[in-house]
Amino acid sequence: MARSKEFEENAVLDKAMRLFWEQGYEKTSMTDLVERMGIHRRSLYDTFGDKHMLFLKAMDRFSEKINAELESGIKRSKTATEALQFIFGFMIDGQADSPSGCLMVNSAVELAVRDADVDAKLIQAFTIAEQQLKEIILWGQRDGEFTTDYHAGELAEYLHNVWVGLRAMARMSVAKEKLHRIAHTSMKLLER
Repeated sequence: MARSKEFEENAVLDKAMRLFWEQGYEKTSMTDLVERMGIHRRSLYDTFGDKHMLFLKAMDRFSEKINAELESGIKRSKTATEALQFIFGFMIDGQADSPSGCLMVNSAVELAVRDADVDAKLIQAFTIAEQQLKEIILWGQRDGEFTTDYHAGELAEYLHNVWVGLRAMARMSVAKEKLHRIAHTSMKLLER
C-alpha cells in the first residue's frame, strides 16, 4: 500500500521557488532544497523529479502567483494609468517579505542561453506580460490617456523591457527612488 504524502505540494513548492529566487539555480543544491522544503530527499524526487524538473515547476508556480497578483491589481484599477502605476510599483517594491528582483528575470540572465526548457518558459511568461501591458495600453489609448502615435504592441514591448530592467535593478542596491523615477519617465512617454 502506498504511503500518503505528509506535505502539501504547493506549500513545499513555494519554499523551493523562494530558495531558487534567492540563490539562483546553480547555487542551490539538493541538500539546500531538502532542508528548506522540509521533506525527505526521496519524497522530493518522487513528487517533483530531479532538481531541473523542480526548478521548472517552481518557475510555473512563480508565474501563476505573480500573474494572479498582477491581474488582481489591474482589475482594481479605475484607469489604464492607475493599472500601469500598480504594475511598476509592484515590479519595484515587490511583495512584503519576498526576495528582491524576479525569479524569471534572474533565470533569464543565469540560464536562458544554455537551457532550452528554461528559455521556453521565459518566452511564455514574457509573452503573457507583454500581452497584459498591450491590453492596458489599448485601454489607455481608447480612453484618451495614452498616445496613439505608436502601436500598442510596440509600446508594450518597450514597457516590458523597462519592467525587466527594473526587476533586475531591484535586485541590486539601487535606490528605489531612482527606480520609481525611471518608471515615472517611462509612463510620461505614453501621455498624449
